[in-house]
Amino acid sequence: MNILNTSAGQDAMAEQPWWVAQWMDLIHSYRYKKRLERAWDYMHEGHVLSIRFEGRRVHARVQGTGKDPYKVKLWLDTLSNEDWDYVLDALSRKARWTAQLLAGVMPQDIERAFAASGRSLFPWELREVRSECSCPDKANPCKHIIAVYYLMGDRFSEDPFVLFQLRGRTRQQLLDQLAQRRISNATEQGVTVQTGMLPPQVRRTWSYEEDMDPELVVITPALEGELGVDEAGALPVAPDTHNPDANRLFLHHLHEQGQRIGQRAMGQAMGAGP
Repeated sequence: MNILNTSAGQDAMAEQPWWVAQWMDLIHSYRYKKRLERAWDYMHEGHVLSIRFEGRRVHARVQGTGKDPYKVKLWLDTLSNEDWDYVLDALSRKARWTAQLLAGVMPQDIERAFAASGRSLFPWELREVRSECSCPDKANPCKHIIAVYYLMGDRFSEDPFVLFQLRGRTRQQLLDQLAQRRISNATEQGVTVQTGMLPPQVRRTWSYEEDMDPELVVITPALEGELGVDEAGALPVAPDTHNPDANRLFLHHLHEQGQRIGQRAMGQAMGAGP
């Protein structure tokens, strides 16, 4: 259970992660723009007294015109265990997805994994976001609900796993089950997985211990763009405010190092020595 307290004057993030922007786009599709404006003011003026993420539900208290704050609830439909089996299976077969999730980054193509179950991580329409408010306003969403919706975007920015939690899997459940799937996949492929004094999600040393028929082995240099660092996609490297070019130079040197290692491995494989 996570609790986030708010205060007046809280500013919106100048640069939002793409998954937060997608969440915000959904509420901005609401046709009653004046209500959106009032809700935005409510959020910035500190009317959302507290917001609590408990399981798949979000509980909040919003101070309206009355003496007592209104109680707001928001939730999404959860995925069934069968749906999550499809999602976890898809996630476990793409190393880049696992690496980005471990780094706290939402992969931009994450919906491809959810498409395997015929479901989605993000709601496609605003009506898919279920909500209740104890205020007398019969409209749904009311300005109190929308104010909480806006504030949820800040929480998603801090921790994208909250979205998975609303769909029925906590961060720890997701990472543990994902690690189990990757180990299971490796075992099915005849790969030995050795564990040591490391967290479960990174306890992986891959090895192949069977002799291979030399006639079945074809050694070729990698084509351009086939280095492991290229196949991994965008790496979640933290920005360096003191050196704006640090990330670019780091990735450039990493790519060069990959090429040198590949050339050395090719030479050893062809019998040219170390």
